[in-house]
Amino acid sequence: MAEKIGLVLEGGGMRGIYTVGVLDRLLELSIMPDYVIGVSAGACNGLSYVSRQVGRGYRIIMDYIGDARYVSVSNYLKTGSMFGMDFIFDEIPHKLDLYDYDALLSSPCEYVVGVTDVRTGRPVYFDKRDMDHDSTVFRASSALPFFSHVVEYKGGQYLDGGTADPIPVRKALADGCDRLVVILTQHRDYRKKPQKHQRIYAHALRQYPAIVDAMNVRHQVYNDTLDYIQQLEREGTALVIAPHTPVTIGRFEKKAENLNRLYEQGKQDAIRQEEALKKLFSL
Repeated sequence: MAEKIGLVLEGGGMRGIYTVGVLDRLLELSIMPDYVIGVSAGACNGLSYVSRQVGRGYRIIMDYIGDARYVSVSNYLKTGSMFGMDFIFDEIPHKLDLYDYDALLSSPCEYVVGVTDVRTGRPVYFDKRDMDHDSTVFRASSALPFFSHVVEYKGGQYLDGGTADPIPVRKALADGCDRLVVILTQHRDYRKKPQKHQRIYAHALRQYPAIVDAMNVRHQVYNDTLDYIQQLEREGTALVIAPHTPVTIGRFEKKAENLNRLYEQGKQDAIRQEEALKKLFSL
């Protein structure tokens, strides 16, 4: 029986344009795994990859990053969310740069999106059955605590998938993947520090104590996951693609030149791993 190969996509807000660069290069090489899982920006960026819409992920960032409806303080003051959820998850995919939902749903590639249950602080996962011309799951996975509203879906209440499971390698393995390609959006030596402003977000999210608890330990979960990924690398189970230099932009970056530079770095880092990727996918 052939190995089941999975692709794991970290989030990171606008740092996710690095992932877009990697994924566009994979499409150029006609590389498509059996399984893709992503959280937050990773989940969103994986969409155009699975539907094989090369260049779309780049366009929807670069064409609209200067639009206040995409990400801005004015969004936050008007709606309570830094990212314009209606603009990103409705107007862009349904009117401005059409998303091919039919290609997603007909693809043999499994697609899984992680969110965080605000009542338990635990991860919850949705598959393609929940993505039929509906972007609610992606709204939920991208809804940053404190910077976004809670998203209600099928009786549940959810926020950013990266809060509870920032790099969902364990879920990919639990779903039967034998080998993994893991795309990170931080430098390999990066380690997350404890969340700042704990009193502020604890007060703002006081009706969701489980989310506050998850945010308080997120750095530990993240760093433990990185250690586990390194173990998977040593065992030959994981191939990691990550920025080869430290990433200096934040999750709300708006400077086009900085974003374009990180996109090109993603493509170049994928090229650096090209022989390993071709070997893994028997090309």
